[in-house]
Amino acid sequence: MSSETDSIVALTSGEPSGVGLELAYRAWLELNQSQPFFIIADRRHLAERIGADHCIEIQQVKDCVSALNHGLPFLHLQFAGNAPAGQVQHENSKGVIDSIRWAVGLALNKEVAAVCTNPINKNVFKHCGENQYPGHTEFLAELCHVPLTVMLLAGKDLKVVPVSGHQALIDVPQAITRSRLYSVISLSLNSLKRDFKISHPVIYVAGLNPHAGEDGLFGEEEQHIIRPVIKMLQAEGIDINGPYSADTMFHEDVRKRYHLAICMYHDQALIPLKTLHFFNAVNVTLGLPIIRTSPDHGTALDIAGKSLARPDSLIEAIRLAGAHAKNRQGLV
Repeated sequence: MSSETDSIVALTSGEPSGVGLELAYRAWLELNQSQPFFIIADRRHLAERIGADHCIEIQQVKDCVSALNHGLPFLHLQFAGNAPAGQVQHENSKGVIDSIRWAVGLALNKEVAAVCTNPINKNVFKHCGENQYPGHTEFLAELCHVPLTVMLLAGKDLKVVPVSGHQALIDVPQAITRSRLYSVISLSLNSLKRDFKISHPVIYVAGLNPHAGEDGLFGEEEQHIIRPVIKMLQAEGIDINGPYSADTMFHEDVRKRYHLAICMYHDQALIPLKTLHFFNAVNVTLGLPIIRTSPDHGTALDIAGKSLARPDSLIEAIRLAGAHAKNRQGLV
């Protein structure tokens, strides 16, 4: 990676009829030269949703920095249809996916420092005949040829990682194994040190069951799976504690004691995170050979084009991607 591109973030188009494009423009207004980024999108969509006068087309990644003074920089990617606000055009599905492929390719080739992905409509994979991908993260894992990815959600006052992913609650206990829990915590610990520059991370682990199982009264996962993994990691010198009852782990006084909360399932992690950081949380994908962040919200089709969407989460996602890139390069 050259000095010209060592801090540039590639932003994907996302669903062009959602709020992503308009928020990209507002992110450019906020960040400008403080965090260089460009978007991979169709020039027609940008003209429709933002206005051609507010965007500047670049031909090479390195042109991004100088272009920032004149408008939102973009690499043009031809989509099949128009992008009316709030009205998904399924013919654009391939373009949505191609934008992700392009950004990831740039990152794998060290042409950009990181990737930030705008929200997509999960149906884009179905409309392209790629039903094997339930979402962004699984697609990114395939593009990067990695077996395991982990979702870390970050806010100013709380960072959480769910051990199990988007799945029915009834399937969660089977998804929590010793090997998965160990791998998830190991990836999370590495990110805390490398990406967030926390020299001595402290991790708290939530139990799966009420009251963390109450010594087997409400379930045995804590005794047979969670606690043994914690003891194994403690023996390796890791500052990790638990399992704790999730109903007390997120109190303000308790949050001051740890850097990361490992949670057993999606809502156990996301409810406290979104309670504290509904507008500015960032999704970070761990386990990839590249840096990938995304805003922690969806396409918001119902408010697209109405100037109601807040850019906070996208701004923080772009900023955090750049910060992680600098931390990995030892620039800060």
